[in-house]
Amino acid sequence: MATTPALTYEEARARHRWEVPERYNIAQDVCDKHPRDKLAMVHEDPDERVREVTWGELQDRSDQLAHLLRAHGVQRGDRVAMLLPPTPETAAAFFATWKCGAILLSMSVLYGDDGIRHRVQDAAPRVLITDAANAGRLDPSHVEAVIVLDEVDLSAQPTDFDRVDTSADDPAQLYYSSGTTGMAKGILHAHRYILGHEEFALCHDVRDGERFHGMGEWAWAAGIAPLLGPWRLGAVQVVIQRRGGFDPERQLAFMTRHRPTNVFTTPTAMRSMMAVPDAGARYPQDLRIVCSAGEPLNPEAIRWFREQYGVTVLDYYGLTESYPLVANFPFMEVREGSMGKPMPGWDVQLLDEDERPVAQGQKGEICLRARSNPHYPLGYWPGGWPPPPPAPDGSEHPLVRASREDFGGEWFHTRDAACEDADGYVWYEGRADDVIIAAGYRIGPFEVESACLEHPAVAEAAAVASPDERRGNVVKAFIVIVRGHEPSEACAREIQAHVRERLSAYAYPRRIEFVDSLPKTLTGKIRRMELRDREAKGG
Repeated sequence: MATTPALTYEEARARHRWEVPERYNIAQDVCDKHPRDKLAMVHEDPDERVREVTWGELQDRSDQLAHLLRAHGVQRGDRVAMLLPPTPETAAAFFATWKCGAILLSMSVLYGDDGIRHRVQDAAPRVLITDAANAGRLDPSHVEAVIVLDEVDLSAQPTDFDRVDTSADDPAQLYYSSGTTGMAKGILHAHRYILGHEEFALCHDVRDGERFHGMGEWAWAAGIAPLLGPWRLGAVQVVIQRRGGFDPERQLAFMTRHRPTNVFTTPTAMRSMMAVPDAGARYPQDLRIVCSAGEPLNPEAIRWFREQYGVTVLDYYGLTESYPLVANFPFMEVREGSMGKPMPGWDVQLLDEDERPVAQGQKGEICLRARSNPHYPLGYWPGGWPPPPPAPDGSEHPLVRASREDFGGEWFHTRDAACEDADGYVWYEGRADDVIIAAGYRIGPFEVESACLEHPAVAEAAAVASPDERRGNVVKAFIVIVRGHEPSEACAREIQAHVRERLSAYAYPRRIEFVDSLPKTLTGKIRRMELRDREAKGG
């Protein structure tokens, strides 16, 4: 749809139309359509060295990489996994994958080795692309080929790759999202999914040639969508390659040097910046629009950012499965603490357990009418496309069943609760299941508990969200110790290090409490809700 902002929310809804061509490829729409001499990216590496990259460079490099992938046997529908930092070469590798008709699985270098191994074994990629710094983190026997990107000479590869003709419904992107009952599971999206990301037109109001900066990792929807969406609309991406974790002063200094006018951030990043004294005076910006997503945005952060930079941050909400569903817009009054109103073109309703609309002001589950927009997923991997055959005993693959149950009905259930006020603003009320939202990441308790249980001192473990002023929530683990071990701060630190190494730097339990026993149901299931409610009330 056009990027011309609507005058009112009602007008935006009335004017909205989905335009999804039958034949569509992300690489063509986001990369190849741009003039070769137009600036595409300003990239700063960890040593503050800056590169300016044109679309012609990205087009050529993605064609060369596509030829390299084809030489390694990559065909339509194959998976290509990547474990890379955010660089121009990484972006070119994304486009190369789609030009081959293959499916991209991009993994964060923040993942622990177990998290990487799980995704690679589950997705079964034909090729893994990584760099020298991360090449040793995975057993090469898990894939057919490993390409170390910074050791490859592409000069002999042609720059005229014949892109595969894909339909809008062909699979393109595999994200992994955590649940409550198992390891992270893959969610498969079609090429058309990027057409559903109209937050960059309606919330960010992206303008051709303006500088855009997204703070998310290029491994999640909230990292890759803010790369592709603004690029599709003609923006110049301003990209920082960090050394280590998020540093608020370095982040602000980077933005001061490169002056993006349009920014995607997260509440956790904003709360970190709030600790920087006199941020607005020390790190002046040229901001026009700032949006935030990933977790609820607290009013204090909105007010701080407005005081420092004169900009009201626009919050929006969504999940890896469908994102965004609800948003604030520059043409609509912002009510601090509200998620805003449903995105134009998205049939979002608050429903009760029988899928009936709740009364105004009453809490209901945020639900999206199934298959009503181009972002709707193909299903869980490998249950969505193509569905795996039945087992020898005729039983259905569990992810085929899960895909049908979650995506095949009339409504997609987010398992997030909210209420709606008299003016149609939606207010977040919390999770309806056990998924932990910490610093914008969705973390499955099962993964954390499984990693804890691998430590020899842990007999039982339960992971829940624990309120935290800066991150919104952090992961807290309740631990029953093995007989013969003693609970202590040293033991807690050992468990934390153990989980961090095996899982990730963002999913390990920042808080540990040793307990004699865990609350359980009659059938032996952990009652995480009881522990979560206890934490929410201050322990």
